[in-house]
Parts: sequence; C-alpha cells; structure tokens
Amino acid sequence: MSEAGTVRVENLSKTYQTRQRKGIFKSERHAVEALRDVSLEVKQGEIYGLLGPNGAGKTTLIKILTTLLLPSSGNAWVNGYNIVKQDNQVRASVGCMLMGERGLYWKLTGRENLDYFGALYHLAPAGCRERSGQILDMLDMQKLADRTVETYSSGQKMKLAFGKALVNDAPLLILDEPTNTLDVPSASELRAIVRDLHDQGKTIIYTTHIMSEAETLCDRVAIIDHGRLLANGTVDELKQSLHAEQVIHIEGIISSAAVEAVQQLPAVRQATRSAKNGASELTVVIQEDVNLLPGLIELLTGNGALIQKIAAEEITLEDVFIQKTGRTLAEDTRLH
Repeated sequence: MSEAGTVRVENLSKTYQTRQRKGIFKSERHAVEALRDVSLEVKQGEIYGLLGPNGAGKTTLIKILTTLLLPSSGNAWVNGYNIVKQDNQVRASVGCMLMGERGLYWKLTGRENLDYFGALYHLAPAGCRERSGQILDMLDMQKLADRTVETYSSGQKMKLAFGKALVNDAPLLILDEPTNTLDVPSASELRAIVRDLHDQGKTIIYTTHIMSEAETLCDRVAIIDHGRLLANGTVDELKQSLHAEQVIHIEGIISSAAVEAVQQLPAVRQATRSAKNGASELTVVIQEDVNLLPGLIELLTGNGALIQKIAAEEITLEDVFIQKTGRTLAEDTRLH
C-alpha cells in the first residue's frame, strides 16, 4: 500500500535555546520547549486540523514536518519518507503554505511567482505555464496574473501564497493559517477550494486558531497547547468526551472575584472568562444533571456581576478546548 498522503509522528520534541538579559551586561541561557513528546498519525485522504492558539507549537511542528527545522528528539515520516534521512524526497512530495505572503516575490507578477516555484520543483517550462494557468483559474486570479505582487491587496497575496502550495500537485498539502488576514467572502472561497482538493483525494494538514474552521472543515482534529498534544480525534469524538458534563455560557459584566467564586463550587469542572463584544463571557463546565443554574446566578450577582444573557448550550469544539486547557483559544500562549 502506498504511503503517499500519510504522516506518522513519534515522540517528537523541539527545544530552543534562548538568552534572557539579566541586567545590562549579563544574560542567561534559557530552554524553551516548543514541542513536547508529540505523537500522531495523519491518514491518507483526510483533512487533519491542528488547533491551538498562537505560540502553541503548531508552526514548529509543521516546520519539522517540512524539514525546515530538525527535531531535538523523536522522528517522523511524511509520505513514507523520513524527515531527517530523506529530506529531499519529503520536500519534493509536499505542498506547503507556511509564511503566507512573506513567501512571495513582490517584484514579480503572480504568474511569474507560480512559474518560478514550478521551476524549483523541476517542472518543464511548458508544464510550469500550464500548471500556473490552472491555479490562477482555480483561484479566479487571471485578471491579476500579470500585475506585480506588490500591487496586490493583503487578501490577494494570501490567495497567491495558497496557490504556490499547489504548484507541484503534491499528495499532501500543509496549510498554516491559510485564511489569516482574509475577509469573510475570501476565506469562505478558500475553504471551498480546500474541500474540493480533499474530494480529489489530497491529504491536508490544516493549522488554525479559528474554532469554526476546524469544526466544519476537518475530519479529525488535534488540540495542541504549550507544545503538548492534549486531544486527538473527530470533532464528534472530542465533543462526546464531555458527555458527562454540561456547558453554561454567561454574558455580562463579570469580575475576577465572581469568576473565582464560581470556580470554587464543587460541581464546577471549569470556569473560564473571555472578552466578547466589549463585555465578558463566562464559560462554565459542570457535572451533568446538577441543577446549578439558580445557585450560579445568585453567586454571580452576589459578587457584583451584571448578567445580560445566560444559557445552557450544545457542546462546541471551543468548550472542549477550554476543558482541556483551562483557557480560551484567543489567549496567546507566547505571553506565558
């Protein structure tokens, strides 16, 4: 059986050595663990989501899988090729969107960019032109094709960067935050193209910090935080992992003291506050079949909370993330 379109990761870790200043003339070496003993498997023909906030380790993982970084320990195989011993074969067999618009040459036209990257994959000139035309048609960018990239909008540059990942028609696509900076219609259009590529049999690794993308697009999802793989499975499987719990969403003006009081309740598994529309949203995960709502309201108001909306809702992927990590996806891991 062919291993094209598969990924196998075994106990992968990556540690960076950095220096932290201690006063004017002194500094200390400091180890940062970007990945910690990550193991996972991506199956042929699936969309596999890597879900986590900025700084969680998603980009470090895909940089290792595309041979841009060496792991500190562990190993991985991409399309059947070892990432360390067969790095040239790995690069030739993967289409990657990693740096977004920064990976383009702005003084070249869109068509010239695609032709150039096609030549790097050793496509014949006629093959380059044909493939570039197909990609420009797919992205509806023919009218922009012969303008220099520096005249493109940010969204148009991101679409072209996505097109660059398709040049070598690889069995595996690795897309790092592909809808970042896109407006809503353009993001929706790009997701539709990803679904079409999936229908054609492509395997796609899709990193995102947007819950709705992962929930609607991916066959399976891995939740990564602080370099660790915390959960792995289909969206339904991850939701069902909270089957013995209930989720309550509360919107309003909610103080830290009110949140701390809620966290002390015996039936509360998790209580996390986030900003929403200029106010606060408190997500409370409680044991199922516990009638906590009246006491919860009383406790919040007694601690100065002004409640605007409260509802027990269907479990979402974001609820799973909060339960696994103890915080919301919007929080930036790099700040901790």
